[in-house]
Formats: sequence, structure tokens, C-alpha cells
Amino acid sequence: MALYRYVKEKKTKVRRAMQLVSYITLTVGTLVLFWAFYPVISFEIYSRFFLSNMSSSPVPRSMGSTAEGFDNNVLGGSTKYSNNLRDFTQASLWFPSVAKVVSSATLPSKEYTISIPKINIYDAKVRVGGEDLKKSLVHYQPVTLPGSVGNTVIFGHSTLPQLYNVNDYKTIFTFLPSLSEGDVIKVGLQNNTYEYVVSEMFVVKPDQVSVLNQTTDSSILTLVTCVPPGTYWNRLVVRAKLKTGTTQL
Repeated sequence: MALYRYVKEKKTKVRRAMQLVSYITLTVGTLVLFWAFYPVISFEIYSRFFLSNMSSSPVPRSMGSTAEGFDNNVLGGSTKYSNNLRDFTQASLWFPSVAKVVSSATLPSKEYTISIPKINIYDAKVRVGGEDLKKSLVHYQPVTLPGSVGNTVIFGHSTLPQLYNVNDYKTIFTFLPSLSEGDVIKVGLQNNTYEYVVSEMFVVKPDQVSVLNQTTDSSILTLVTCVPPGTYWNRLVVRAKLKTGTTQL
């Protein structure tokens, strides 16, 4: 009768070292994935549970994206609306269903500044009727200027918080979701300072263009950036109302 003896194999130093490297690689990879996706996931949670409580979107449900439109916007089809084929440093592509037909030629100013102390933005340049979001914020479809009755819509780029650079216009609106009702926004125009107060925030799809509509009874400031951070799926809209009076610079 044959006898068998089982001997537990001793781990060599090389094997232990390889296992340690594997554990470290797995841990680092997990941390990198968390670092990359945390801003997107956290914004989705924030927008669903907090933005919805702060304000309900004025956009009717009937104006929402269709399933096909959502696929084209997010996954990138072969249409002109595909995110994969569009340069989002061009302001005219943020709401693709709107033709850029408004001219700023009749407005007395071509440029002004905006400051948002809550997120450390001071005297950022806003180009009236501009197009290149790499060089400035853009006053989109300019009909009127800040301080006057109407809706002043300003576009600004954002990115993942980890990539934020205070001196880079491609990242300037990264922390716009950090604003809340009552925060102050200041606009410097023609030796005047106009102070706006945040009144509501909400998220819309790129085809929900009613946020660009003009008002006829008040002065509104509308700030727009892409969300979730680092994507072009939706648009965060921050609305602010003009406080009474202006301050001379």
C-alpha cells in the first residue's frame, strides 16, 4: 500500500513580493477609479436630492429629450448633435437647436467682468456675443446688458474638480454647483457694479432652451455650465436676480 505525504509548500520571498505588488496595484487602481468617478456620482446625488428641493425646473416635461436624442447626446451618434463630434469650447454648440442669430453690434459694451466670491472668481472676463470659451466667459445671445431688464445668459466651462485651475477659462465654472440660494454675484460694467442674488438652481437637457428666453419685467442673470463634472450630458442653470440700485466703482 502506497503512502502519500502532503507537504505544504513554503512561500518564497519572490512569491510573497508578487502578491504584495498585486494587492498594491489593485488598491491603487480602485482609488484611481474612485478619484475619477466620485465627482460625477456625487453631483448626480446632489442634483437629485438637493437641487430638486431648492427649485423645480421651469421647463415642461414635454420638452425633455427623447430616448433617441439622449443616445445621440450622450453616446455620440453620427448626427450633428453628437458630443463626440462637437467642440464644446464653442458657445454656439451648447444648445444645438438654437441658431445664433442675435448680434451684439447695437450694444454699447463688448466686454464686462463678473465676480462670484463664494467660488473665488474675481473680475473674470465676459465677452458679449463671444464664441471661444477657452479665452473668456461668453454672454450668449446678447439682447440686453446686465443691470437692464432682460435675461443675461453667461456660459462658462467646467471640468473635474481635480483638474480645476483658477486661471483657466476652460475650468472656471467647475465649482458653480457649490452655489446656493442667497449667494452674491457681482457684475462690473461701464463704471457700475451690479449685484445679483442667486434665487434658484436646476438642471436641464441641451434641448431645453426655454432657459434662454428673455424676461420683460425684471433683470435676471443666468449662469450655465455642463454637468455632471467632466461631461457634456446636461446643463446646470443658476438664476440670480438683480438687487435694487447700483454702486459706482
